[in-house]
Amino acid sequence: MTSIDTSAALRVPPAVPAEAVAFFTARLTFQADVSDVHASRESGAQGFVLVDSRGAAGWQQGHVPGAVHLPTADIPARAKGLLDPEVPVITYCWGPGCDGATRAALALATLGYRVKEMIGGIEYWIREGFPIEGVTGVSRRAADPLTAPVDSLTCAC
Repeated sequence: MTSIDTSAALRVPPAVPAEAVAFFTARLTFQADVSDVHASRESGAQGFVLVDSRGAAGWQQGHVPGAVHLPTADIPARAKGLLDPEVPVITYCWGPGCDGATRAALALATLGYRVKEMIGGIEYWIREGFPIEGVTGVSRRAADPLTAPVDSLTCAC
């Protein structure tokens, strides 16, 4: 018996490389992480509009500065007035325990927008020490050392 036969992590074996390439390419096609979104915004080469799909209370509590507030329920009625269909959209919601960004991305894709979701949502945006804007202005928390490098702008992954 080999270690693969007894490994809980390998009860279902890894995909063959060609299938893995397709799967991981698809994930990167549909998702962007908060660090990459932040780096794109800071570089000035953004190339997308960032949409906060939460309701009014979440938006007021704190949002990414410069994001467009478009709650998921409002997308069918308001997207065409707020978003250029030629510009890709990246959606976000609360965090990894919430599928609101996925629902917003689906609603936008249904309307013909090219869209990705920002994995980690506003939770990981805040945990990585990036600025948020709320009713009292723009603030920033220290990066959480469990989720982001505290002495570097990037994890270099």
